[in-house]
Amino acid sequence: MDKNRRDQLKALFGTVETVPQPEAKPAEAPASQPPGNVEPLKPRTASGAVKAMGLSLGGISRELEDARRIRDSFEGSERIVELDPALVESSFIEDRLSSDSPLDESFEELVESIRSNGQQVPILVRPHPNKQGVYQTAYGHRRLRAAARIAKPVQAIIRDLTDVQLVLAQGKENTERRDLSFIERAFFASNLVERGFERGLVQDALSIDKAEMTRFLQVAAAVPAPIVRAIGPAPKIGRPRWVRFSELLRPEEARKAALAEIATPVFKGADSNGRFNRLFELLLKQEKPVVLPVAMAQAIPQSGRNTAAVARLQTDNGKKTLSFAEHAPEGFAEFVVSELDALLNRFKQQKRG
Repeated sequence: MDKNRRDQLKALFGTVETVPQPEAKPAEAPASQPPGNVEPLKPRTASGAVKAMGLSLGGISRELEDARRIRDSFEGSERIVELDPALVESSFIEDRLSSDSPLDESFEELVESIRSNGQQVPILVRPHPNKQGVYQTAYGHRRLRAAARIAKPVQAIIRDLTDVQLVLAQGKENTERRDLSFIERAFFASNLVERGFERGLVQDALSIDKAEMTRFLQVAAAVPAPIVRAIGPAPKIGRPRWVRFSELLRPEEARKAALAEIATPVFKGADSNGRFNRLFELLLKQEKPVVLPVAMAQAIPQSGRNTAAVARLQTDNGKKTLSFAEHAPEGFAEFVVSELDALLNRFKQQKRG
């Protein structure tokens, strides 16, 4: 009984082999037929119907295995889902200074692109660490706002991320897209440091070296946050002008003048680059030029005199800083430093006299 069952199962899968038969004794040929004409008995094989059934079952088995592999591959990968923008919050680290105002032309272009062609690139989110059913954005804040503007679900990849992983993903995506302005990168770095992240991690997130990190933090510390937010990203303004702007803001009078200017309708009506330029020109006019001693003035070439101040003295809470203009002769600043002792002696003599 068991043997017959095994044979039947083998036949179903088309694997049955020829069943050995006991040797049959040669049949006695009829008298009218010679013995050489007798045909030998043929071995039994599975019928065509059974073979077809076996092949069919084998094909189904292979398809099921392929389906299982495909299912497993999907379960191990990230899928794009649609989320209600109202359930997605911004990252806990701000990296954008732009808003969805009519003056932000690039954002308006993004809105129209998604409205016409759909969202081409998904955003990255994580489940919110403190709110059930809510998500937190790692990157894609502008795409999120654009989807909310046109009342469409936002396409997103959901990934479990720690705070450090979120920061690294956010910094990496922003660095690769290269669409953050200098001041946005500077404040992103500053926000991370204020949150307690190590400077080395922040440098990795922004793909910058130690010197650039120092410049970012210096500018971010020197420009008050209300002024930066009022200006916005200023995409056409690079590091040199922001560094100079931060120097112009050191005096308390300069900061007060800047805060008064950002409240004016003319300032608010300009685009981000225009707002920066208005403040920059205002502070340049307020800066007081330095009157150099005769010995220093003589070191300036005749062609360079009476065109612009070669150096400026800035005062911030009693601290005085002397900065040299870009058009100052090469090596002039070093010359001034080398003459400081002599100038100090002359100053003391004049005071005694």
